[in-house]
Amino acid sequence: MGDTPSTYVHGTAPEEQRRLSLLNGLINEASLRELGLRGGERILDVGSGLGQFSRAMARAAGHTARVLAVERSAEQRAEAARLAREQGEEGLVESRAGDALDLPLRDDEWGGFDLAHARFLLEHVPEPLAVVRAMVRAVRPGGRVVLADDDHDVLRLWPEPPGFYPLWRAYIRTYDRLGNDPFVGRRLVWLLRAAGALPARNTWVFFGGCSGSPAFGPLVANLTAILEGAREATLTAGRLEPSAFEAGVGAFRDWGRRPDAALWFAICWAEGTRPGA
Repeated sequence: MGDTPSTYVHGTAPEEQRRLSLLNGLINEASLRELGLRGGERILDVGSGLGQFSRAMARAAGHTARVLAVERSAEQRAEAARLAREQGEEGLVESRAGDALDLPLRDDEWGGFDLAHARFLLEHVPEPLAVVRAMVRAVRPGGRVVLADDDHDVLRLWPEPPGFYPLWRAYIRTYDRLGNDPFVGRRLVWLLRAAGALPARNTWVFFGGCSGSPAFGPLVANLTAILEGAREATLTAGRLEPSAFEAGVGAFRDWGRRPDAALWFAICWAEGTRPGA
């Protein structure tokens, strides 16, 4: 979950790292179910961020697997290493510095992976098709390419907090201002096909909850942190007044304490294979 600081609106401050760590805890189990790892795979995780899902894939694939995690941000790699040490999982995953648009693979590694995976990456790069093309090239014939990303238009809250949706639309505008696509999730199958893969499956990874569910409090905290972390970018890109920003965030916090509140969101998930098996 990381890429170039210039195109990643949330930055890499400790507060953002804590948010990403919380987010991993909310969605990793569901993401692993969709991957359906059989064990022993050679896995490339592109834009691996804090490495928590990289390590989850390594655990699921077993001791004969190999997971290579590629992440550009030095801050994210350092935190990933700290978290691995904290969990006693140093050496479980190979970490390598590198850009998603210029994967740091050796000549003998290209075409050798069973699975290339990217999550929450394509929405933060100006050339997502170039990334997917490289992922297709990285896997063996018949190898899998899995993309998971956001379509920010999917978010629904009920009852609607007053002032929240103008705030959300202003936040979305921070993406296109940087040349990125906040709706890239709906294009994942197209990207696979355009990159030379054979699309095989698409689905949703549900990411939501309601008042009374264990995940609801963390979900509200995560979305609040997203908005607050992008405050300056949102005010600049969305032409939103600071008072409207604060009112929208405050209304959302109040909404999170309602006994009838429900948040509906889903991560777009698509899988394809490299031809030639």
